[in-house]
Amino acid sequence: MAEALLRGVISANLIGHNAVVASDPQFSRRQHFTRELGITTESDNTIAAKCPRIILAVKPQMMAEVLEGIAEAVHPDATIISIAAGIRSQFIFEELGGKGRIVRVMPNTPMLVGAGLSAVAAGPGAKEADLAWAEKLFAACGKTVRIPEELIDAVIAVSGSGPAYFFYLIEAMIAAGVAEGLDRDMAMALAIQTCHGAGELLVRSGEPPEVLRARVTSPGGTTQAAIESMESSGVRDALITAFRRAAERSRELGK
Repeated sequence: MAEALLRGVISANLIGHNAVVASDPQFSRRQHFTRELGITTESDNTIAAKCPRIILAVKPQMMAEVLEGIAEAVHPDATIISIAAGIRSQFIFEELGGKGRIVRVMPNTPMLVGAGLSAVAAGPGAKEADLAWAEKLFAACGKTVRIPEELIDAVIAVSGSGPAYFFYLIEAMIAAGVAEGLDRDMAMALAIQTCHGAGELLVRSGEPPEVLRARVTSPGGTTQAAIESMESSGVRDALITAFRRAAERSRELGK
């Protein structure tokens, strides 16, 4: 996520590569960032933490340790953006000793190709300028929405984890095609292009998904047979339950 964001903002000339300092414990990753992006890299988190604007691209289970290590280095008026799932902005604020203006952002992986969706939420001390800067930053890799932080778990369930659900569906489509006699490459090509086209149709038409689904579902036809099979198997309810479990897990990570 950090690399995708940096590529986007540098390509869009929002930030010069010479104005970025990134820290990473892995030497190979630091080499990669320097070679590919031309930015300064450090192994010491406290060096990057002295910047006026900080992005915490840290795994949730590592956040407490990282915050403890940088707390002394962080400027009291720094803008701090976290993209860690499940980690509340209040926790970050407290771990930093009440320093900084905290913004939480929940991006998703399509930002790797400039088609991401990032939800931006205000945390302790965040000002309008901080939120606007975060939105400008993440807009270089897709679209942004602003939400209250209490809705971030729902965003994670729908869009943060959403790409994985989509890929899971495509896996099933491919498996069904193979079971019906297609070779795997053909089944994959059909499934991928179908989903790509359906997504484009949904975006461009402006129609709600239930309307578009109804147009494809001719009475007594093949699509109706498939939809009825999924409904009788409880697929919709199972999906809703699964998505809500993702939100629940996000809440668990924050405890």
